[in-house]
Amino acid sequence: MSDQPDPSAVVTPAEQSVNRRDTLRLLGAAGLVTAAAPLARAQTAPPSQTTPPAQAPAAQPTPPVNGNGFYRQRIGEMTAITVSDGTAPLAAVLPTWGANPDRQAEFADTLAEYGLPATNSVNHFNPVVIETGANRVLIDTGRGGANGQLVANLRRAGIDPAGIDTVFITHGHGDHIGGLTTGGQPTFPAARHVIGAAEFQFWTTQANPNAAVQANLIGLRDRFALIQPGAEIVPGLTAVASPGHTLGHLAVRATSGDQGLMVLGDAAGHYVLSLRHRGSYLTFDTDGALAARTRQRLFAQAVDEKLWVTGYHFPFQAIGHLRRMIGGGYAYEPTLWQWS
Repeated sequence: MSDQPDPSAVVTPAEQSVNRRDTLRLLGAAGLVTAAAPLARAQTAPPSQTTPPAQAPAAQPTPPVNGNGFYRQRIGEMTAITVSDGTAPLAAVLPTWGANPDRQAEFADTLAEYGLPATNSVNHFNPVVIETGANRVLIDTGRGGANGQLVANLRRAGIDPAGIDTVFITHGHGDHIGGLTTGGQPTFPAARHVIGAAEFQFWTTQANPNAAVQANLIGLRDRFALIQPGAEIVPGLTAVASPGHTLGHLAVRATSGDQGLMVLGDAAGHYVLSLRHRGSYLTFDTDGALAARTRQRLFAQAVDEKLWVTGYHFPFQAIGHLRRMIGGGYAYEPTLWQWS
C-alpha cells in the first residue's frame, strides 16, 4: 500500500468553498421545509382539526346623541322618545290658548310673568315613541304633508318607520293623524293601528269628513283596532279616559317597574296657562269645562304618582314632571337635558 494520498481524494480550497455553499443551501432549504410543515399540515388538515380564529363580539350600535329633532329618556326598563314634528307660527295666543273671555287679563299677566308673548307665538308638535323591549309604539303621527317632519326626525333617531309595530292615536285632529299616510300609502306599513272606539266613530261618521279624516282614518279603516278607555294597547301601555279636548280623547299611561309616564296628548293643553289656572280651557277644546276638569284630574295623578309627563304641544323636548304650586295650580318642569 502506498503512503501517498490518492489524488482523487484530495479536496482543493475551491472545492471546499463550493461544498460549504451547497451545504448552506441545503440547510436553508431544509429550514424552509421545516418551517412550512405546520402551515402545510394546517392547510391539509380536516376542518374539524383546524382552530378557527377568535371572533370579536359584534359592536352594538350607539344610539344617536339627543337633539336634532328627538329626545330619548329612559324610564324604568323602557325608553320614551319625543320626536318633533316641527313647529308652526301661532298668531294669536290669547284667547286661543286661554279661551275664557272673562280671564284674558289674568292670563296675559301670567304669560308676562314667564316672559312669554301673548301674540305671535310658536306651536310645537311632539309625537312620542315608547320602546318597551317587546314593542315599539308611536303615539300620534303629526301633521303629515309638506310641513310634517316626523319621519325625518324618526330616522335621525335611528328609527325606521317600518320598525314601528303599533301606532296609537289619541284623537282625530289633523295634527295628530296627518302623518298616518304618505302619498296615499300607510307611513307605518307593519304597524297595528289603535284608536278609541268613540273617537273613531265620531270622526268617520261625519256627513262631510275633512280631508285628513278621509285619507287617514276612513282610508285606513281596515287597519284600526278600536278600544275602550282602560284597555291595554300593548303590555305596559294603557289607554286613559281624558275627554274634553275631544269627547273621545285618550291619553296613555306607560308603566315599567316602579316608574311611569303619562302621555297627555292634547289633554295637557297649554304648558303654562292650563297648568296654572284651574278652570281654563282652550279655543280648540270641544267641551271647555270638561277639558278643564280632566286636566286637573290628570295633573293631580301625575304629581301624586310621581309620573313623567309629556304634552303634545309643550316646547321640545316636551318631557319632564309636574309640581304643585303654593297657592294652587301646577307648574311644568322639563327634564334636565342629557345628551345621551
